Amino acid sequence: MPALKGFEESSFEHDGTRHAVYRRGSGPAVVVMHEVPGITPQVARFSSIVADAGFTVAMPDMFGTPGKPLSIPYVASQLARACISREFHVLASHQSSPITDWLRALCRHMHEETGGPVGAIGMCLTGNFALALAVDSWLMAPVLSQPSLPFPLGSARRAALHLSPADLGCLKQRTAQQRLRILGLRFNGDPLCPPERFETLRREFGDAFEGIELAAEDGNPDGNKPPHSVVTTDLIDEEGEPTRAALDRVISFFNEQLVST
Repeated sequence: MPALKGFEESSFEHDGTRHAVYRRGSGPAVVVMHEVPGITPQVARFSSIVADAGFTVAMPDMFGTPGKPLSIPYVASQLARACISREFHVLASHQSSPITDWLRALCRHMHEETGGPVGAIGMCLTGNFALALAVDSWLMAPVLSQPSLPFPLGSARRAALHLSPADLGCLKQRTAQQRLRILGLRFNGDPLCPPERFETLRREFGDAFEGIELAAEDGNPDGNKPPHSVVTTDLIDEEGEPTRAALDRVISFFNEQLVST
């Protein structure tokens, strides 16, 4: 798998569930949760950038075929699979998906291994998961890239965070007392990540939430239509490009929260 060159494959098990984990780099830990349809070359490239910036990347394989190129049929098949999976509750407005329990255990493992705080970035289907992981004290740098759960069917779900009221209360306490900060990324006009979701994040977390909202024309013209994946498929990796600035902000956010402690 050329896309995963430089990564070491291992596995992690918790409560009877096992997933492969691809790792690269050294330094503070960052868990990269891939988007639909899986660990595409674009997701692997983003993880390589994070690792090369001085972090230990742990990239769990939750669905799809690692390294397989992006295509519309591939996206459709994996999206359908996720919708019926017991690990994902794609319509739950006030409850996290069950797989977040396994991801929290992985973050705890990375914290114990590296001895320091942990960062996490979720994308699309996994975008809101970074919030659920941040109920634990070692998770200090949650990044939500185009968070798309719950699927925005109806006004209530458009504004929902895929998070239980208890977890929301815990996160609000952490932002008030423990310097926890939250970073979010989205494109304007993205139907999967509506503006109401970021409005909720701003209302609930105030200045602890930093939202980056890009214009649709800022996306890669060879990417999604409309643009959706800020740091992967729709990234234009050139100086001066808004998507590159967003990626640079993700790296600086990890540095601020995980290194400058």
